[in-house]
This record gives sequence, C-alpha cells and structure tokens, in this order.
Amino acid sequence: MNYGYARVSTAAQNTDRQVDALNAAGVETVFVDKRSGKNFERAQYLALLSVIAKGDVLFIKSIDRLGRNYREILEQWRVLTKVKEVDVVVLDMPLIDTRTEKNLLGTFIADLVLQILAFVAENERAYILERQREGIVAAKRRGVKFGRKPVKEPPNFGEIVRNLNGLTIKTAAARAGMNITTFRRHKERYDANNR
Repeated sequence: MNYGYARVSTAAQNTDRQVDALNAAGVETVFVDKRSGKNFERAQYLALLSVIAKGDVLFIKSIDRLGRNYREILEQWRVLTKVKEVDVVVLDMPLIDTRTEKNLLGTFIADLVLQILAFVAENERAYILERQREGIVAAKRRGVKFGRKPVKEPPNFGEIVRNLNGLTIKTAAARAGMNITTFRRHKERYDANNR
C-alpha cells in the first residue's frame, strides 16, 4: 500500500501543497501532523508507524517534512527501511527512492544524500529559531508587547472582594468579568495592598 506523510509546524499552516503532491504520486492514505519537526512524538506519525508494514511505500514531499532533527531522522529512516522493511520515496529528491537501485552503490548514494538533507533540515530549524529570537528582540526594542493584554479590574472590584462571603469564586470572577485564575491573582494583589 502507498502511504503519505505530510507535516507543518503549526495549526495555522496549510498542508494542501504537500497532500496534493502525495496524491499525484499515487498515495492512498495520507497522515498529516501539524506539529514541530523537532522530534517524532507526533500523533499521526505514530499512527502511520502502527499501520505501515513490509512491502508498503511511504511517500514524503521533502525530508524536512519528516523531521528537523538530524539524529532522529536517521533513526526513523532506519526504523522504516530496516525494521519495518518499507520503501521510502522523497518526492523533491529523486535520489532518495529506496524502490530503485537496491544494490550497494544505490543504497550508499541514498544514505549519503539522506544524511546531507537531514543535516540541512536540522540546520534550517536552528536558523528559523534564531531568526525568530532576533525578530522578538527587535520588536521588543520597538516597544511591541507580547502576550495577552492585562485584564483591568472593574471599578467595583474592591466591593466584590469585600462581599465574597456568600459568593463562590466562580460567581465573583464572573461579576468582575474575569476568569477564575485572573480573579484570584487580582484578589491576592488587592488583599496584599489593603491589609
């Protein structure tokens, strides 16, 4: 059976391009994860591993869609090709197609290209994280605030806290227009300031 695996790093990203390419290659079932490639603890990848078996073929669009951790990519490649005995096809890199050239030279070339691409995938992840850090630092210097906007206490907050006797925390938080955690945090600050 022909399986496909597609991955993007976040739920906001789109997998259509990958899935279209996998379908065009004759894939019957596609497993899709929207998780980071830093490790292989991904629900759909693990589901794929549980069903793929000897004689099946796994198609991926590019090696970085499999993962972005050099050692783990090589380990999963070993699991797929040696333990599970499935063939793997990387659509963007025709040299990595374990269905062809099963001789020593073909295996050597595929393994060599795999190691290079796995190295590049991990380095790209490091570059992405570095660019992200640099962007955050630059934004903070420009005064951009990150995280949620602080919830302000309503004008009657002190009254709500002072009359808590007959109210549950949930009811008091609702009256203050806050969730319970935020209400407790503001209440602690209020209590400390009004002792």
